[in-house]
Amino acid sequence: MSEIKKEKALEYHIGGKIGIEIKTPCNTQYELSLAYTPGVAHPCLEIAKDENLAFVYTNRANLVAVISDGTAVLGLGNIGPLAGKPVMEGKSVLFKKFANVDAFDIELDVHSVDEIVATCKAIAPTFGGINLEDIAAPQCFEIEKKLQAALDIPVFHDDQHGTAIITTAGLMNVLELTGKKAEEIKIVVNGAGAAGISCAKMYKALGVRHIVMCDSKGVISTSRDNLNQYKTEFAIDTDAKTLEDAIEGADMFLGLSVAGALTKEMVAKMAPEPIIFALANPTPEILPEEVAKVRDDVIMGTGRSDYPNQINNVLGFPFIFRGALDVRAKKITEKMKMAAANALAKLAKEPIPYYVKAAYKNENLVYGKEHIIPKPFNKEALIWVASAVAKCAVEEGVSRIDNYDHEAYKKQLRCMIYNTEDCEEEK
Repeated sequence: MSEIKKEKALEYHIGGKIGIEIKTPCNTQYELSLAYTPGVAHPCLEIAKDENLAFVYTNRANLVAVISDGTAVLGLGNIGPLAGKPVMEGKSVLFKKFANVDAFDIELDVHSVDEIVATCKAIAPTFGGINLEDIAAPQCFEIEKKLQAALDIPVFHDDQHGTAIITTAGLMNVLELTGKKAEEIKIVVNGAGAAGISCAKMYKALGVRHIVMCDSKGVISTSRDNLNQYKTEFAIDTDAKTLEDAIEGADMFLGLSVAGALTKEMVAKMAPEPIIFALANPTPEILPEEVAKVRDDVIMGTGRSDYPNQINNVLGFPFIFRGALDVRAKKITEKMKMAAANALAKLAKEPIPYYVKAAYKNENLVYGKEHIIPKPFNKEALIWVASAVAKCAVEEGVSRIDNYDHEAYKKQLRCMIYNTEDCEEEK
């Protein structure tokens, strides 16, 4: 991976990364009258009679708000809402680039749970969904919970659920490759913030029973009296005090912490064919080449694109919102998240498109220990994940549409990314 130079990065961001385009013609007096007064009165009156028509006569059906208060921006910490704006714009870019979802960023200069919830509720009529981003734990848990209860549009905190969905997909395939069973493995999670807690919850839903969670003070155990309510859920009765204690015999290490947290000595103590997801950025808890010096049976993933098995949230949130928006879902449920993970796990086993192999300069790329999740550039992820999420939303009764046709929807998604002859015929 080429080095990112400061000057080039700053140049790239000059003027911002997103804008607004007009989708309908406005070149004549008549078109101006349609766009605004007097023509605009007609859709207004129709929506006044039936609010669901806002999904038909406005951009609400394809519009997501990326909302942050700037308290937990990437690896930069609490840098404030304005300094976090380039990241939120970047998130909007990914929504559009990977799933053709319109999104724009809203940075909030308020930080209490109630203030953020009140602000989101107040602007919710504008949007078809809300993506909460880079809000510090534990406030982020309460904000998402309250908004999910109060609103009838999808609310998704990607810092929590995105990582959980992608790593769960990887875990599903590792279990298959190694013949291990979810209920029998031991997972150690190092980092008890929003992502770590959400991952642990999803692993439990998958059937994992033995999870040891660590924070900066060590193992989260019942003997500690300094735990918030979210960490308390994962407190276990154990004599283990440190990560080094906990890692003994572990089948999986999930790192959402800091570079160097996992040592070669710890890796040597793990169970046969372990999985290591070292996701600290830009430098993982341990580098793959360090692991290779200790043992050769490890299945490893990082957050970086220059190593196999990149855990990249772009495999999740754009497509999850695509599916949810297209069936006008009222929420994103736990089953919808698991459906997304299942779809990614299955897609990894499919033949890998030529353009993906070309992008990674690897003609021998196949499903296996170095390819347990799809690559971010695999366009098929849109079709697999969005359709799985949409189908699940319909089955759970949280969508607003009738007569959902799963195969027709998959064809619609395929036409979104591939300009084939049958797509032209439908036009």
